Amino acid sequence: MSSLAVRKAAPAAGTTPGTAQGPPLRRRIAFVPTLTLLLGALYCLLPVAWVLIAATKSGRELFSTFTFLPGSGFTRNVKDLNAYRDGIYWKWMGNSALYAGLGALLSTAVSALSGYALAIYRFRGRETVFGVLMAGVLMPPVILAIPQYLLLAKADLTDSYASVLLPLILSPYGVYLARIYSSAAVPGDVVEAGRMDGASEWRIFTRIALPMMVPGLVTVFLFQFVAVWNNFLLPYIMLSDDEKFPITLGLFTLLEQGSNTPALYTLVIAGALLAIVPLIALFLVIQRFWSLDLLSGAVKS
Repeated sequence: MSSLAVRKAAPAAGTTPGTAQGPPLRRRIAFVPTLTLLLGALYCLLPVAWVLIAATKSGRELFSTFTFLPGSGFTRNVKDLNAYRDGIYWKWMGNSALYAGLGALLSTAVSALSGYALAIYRFRGRETVFGVLMAGVLMPPVILAIPQYLLLAKADLTDSYASVLLPLILSPYGVYLARIYSSAAVPGDVVEAGRMDGASEWRIFTRIALPMMVPGLVTVFLFQFVAVWNNFLLPYIMLSDDEKFPITLGLFTLLEQGSNTPALYTLVIAGALLAIVPLIALFLVIQRFWSLDLLSGAVKS
């Protein structure tokens, strides 16, 4: 019997019996996505770091010092930016806040109504309507810019605030997100219970469904706000009066003038840095609200 016994191999020196040999495969696999995320973060944050450092440089330092070496001209740059054309930069910031804030609110309201209707109600052609909206998601904005301009020109609305706001109200991607979130967050039994209690459809939407949809609508608002704030093509086509320019188009005009007046480059960079601050502040505020709302919804459920 002893001759038939199979001897077990002795564990290698320096290892514990019963443990796996070599590095764990899971740990090696997890290293790849971590490295990919770090490279992606570096790719996204490197331009922001450049703007942050370049905004501190004077015109002379901008072209004569090391790229990531801070300068001493930030205060002067902000003062010059504030004094440029009697502070038109802040007019552009106010216009961007109007376009992005009001446009995102209206777009979120339309997305909430449309997404809720597509998720809850059953009617003929519902999937066709949703398919058309999905086609709108896939369509580049540049294709729609010229037709939108021609339509608004027929209505004599070009070079006005409405010419920038109206095309932004309907967001196919916002409607898509609202429908998906409505389907998951608003139970059909709750809607039916509201109907049995005699509540109108509008009351069910505003008092029952809308509070359940708030976290998803906050996401829609954030996406739409950032998209409108960074929008350049639509204002570029619609507007000719620089008093109505958003910050993106205003900085573009400054950059064009900088080819003849290099001193304006520092104003453009400082203006680009200040234009990021509202987006960061909004994201931090909404992220906190979003997290709290998700937690409160979990407690209530």
